[in-house]
Amino acid sequence: MNNSVFKDIKNKIFHSGDPSYLYIGINTLVFVVVALINVPFFLSGNGVNFDGIIREYFGFPASLTKLPTRFYTILTYQFFHEGFLHLLFNMLWLYWVGRIFLDFLKPRQFHFVYLAGGFAGAILFALAFNIFPVFIGSVSVGSVIGSSAAVMAIIVATATLVPDYSIRLLLFGDVKLKYLAIAYIVLDLIGTTSQNAGGSFAHIGGAIIGFTYIKMLQNGTDWSNLFKKRPKLRVVKNNSPKSSVKKKEPSVDQNEIDAILDKISKSGYDKLTKEEKETLFKASNH
Repeated sequence: MNNSVFKDIKNKIFHSGDPSYLYIGINTLVFVVVALINVPFFLSGNGVNFDGIIREYFGFPASLTKLPTRFYTILTYQFFHEGFLHLLFNMLWLYWVGRIFLDFLKPRQFHFVYLAGGFAGAILFALAFNIFPVFIGSVSVGSVIGSSAAVMAIIVATATLVPDYSIRLLLFGDVKLKYLAIAYIVLDLIGTTSQNAGGSFAHIGGAIIGFTYIKMLQNGTDWSNLFKKRPKLRVVKNNSPKSSVKKKEPSVDQNEIDAILDKISKSGYDKLTKEEKETLFKASNH
């Protein structure tokens, strides 16, 4: 039975094709492995600062002089966390909002927003620490870790795409995504004056990417096309006569799509009819 459970988890994370499960799985796996490696260091009592080692070699540094030898950290920092609660809340938000994101957009677009949000978060963090005088004394030792910037990009992208979509929060009831995103951004702006200022700047960088990506997408530019697999060129000999009549692809009625999105924001995705879900699916692949 244990093998069956392990196999199910493995398939869910790596073979389901769902990017939210993939990133939740990778982040959780990295956290568990790092925590287990830390056990003998802690019990030995030799004074080794294992958390400091993680930040030094896997966290993204504020110091620009470290980047030539720590260039890879723009990716690795996104998969290490400060503690269990840091991981837990990031993964919960990634799961909840990720489900909504994937109802409307493609896995390829999720991958782009997540990773680009993490990259933007690291860049804005480094820029802030090197530009604002208040951080001068912290540049040499400052670093950031966590998937918060990437998760923030997913949250803001989803809120920009379907701002009136409501989710139910404990103690608050139904809250529209646009208000949730605004609240997070305001808290992060305030947080730039706190001890976790670096994390707040990273969140804002992720938010900027999430918002900008959706606005560009709505204007017809999909940055995630960078992740598209290019078809291999093949020479095909066709002896049959060419038809002068081309089949027209079914057009997408934007008014109908807007009506469906409005229905989702008011009643939820589950209230859609089978035909409406099919229409939405076709539109996402148009």
